[in-house]
Amino acid sequence: MRAHQIMTRNVITVLPETPLLEAARKMLENHVSGLPVIDSAGKLVGIVSEGDFLRRSEIGTQQKLPGWLQYFMSPTHSADNFVRERGRKVDDVMTRDPIVADENTPLDRLVHLMEKNGIKRLPVLREGRLVGIVTRANLLQAVASMAKEIPDPTADDEHIRERIIRALEATDWRPTGLRVTVRNGVVDLYGLIINDDSARRASVVAAENIAGVKEVHDHLCLVDTWSGFYLESPEDTKAAG
Repeated sequence: MRAHQIMTRNVITVLPETPLLEAARKMLENHVSGLPVIDSAGKLVGIVSEGDFLRRSEIGTQQKLPGWLQYFMSPTHSADNFVRERGRKVDDVMTRDPIVADENTPLDRLVHLMEKNGIKRLPVLREGRLVGIVTRANLLQAVASMAKEIPDPTADDEHIRERIIRALEATDWRPTGLRVTVRNGVVDLYGLIINDDSARRASVVAAENIAGVKEVHDHLCLVDTWSGFYLESPEDTKAAG
């Protein structure tokens, strides 16, 4: 999937000269946590977000630095802080030159940009013009939409079993002595996992991701190679108790 397939269109925007109170009202009324800022020519020039309202003089949350630290701050830095805490227009607090994407940016790249830059939204541009925005909520909707996929007509029990085995055998944490049974889409996993119990959850997740799987039962035993002891799966332990 790509940005144009999940982005929000008809984006609500503000101008640099928009009063901060009006921007805050727009965000509240439209249930959004950030707004792209465009100039009179329609060019994206910044982003204003809920984080820009945290340090504000109106609510007494401006930065209070010790006197000794203020001594080492440059006048420029102090002046910038003053504007951000007391400015009245969007231009005073917005993040300039925001990170952006284009319509064909793939989802993994969008996620990488968000994680790397610690941001929650990406304006989407076409030839320099704003055409949409991708937020974390859009990504959540994309995940939810996957549940509506068309069923695989070849997802009978034998196909499911073969696909699970192939998927697990392609990993470096695959269980030893793997055995898989499938009946009416319900999967039972058997085998040994060595030392690292994280391979248990990974094996279950791998099976859950195969089309046609309705439920996965974990019968994988954990083996401690140092002591020779092994532990039954939590599911089997619970069933036995």
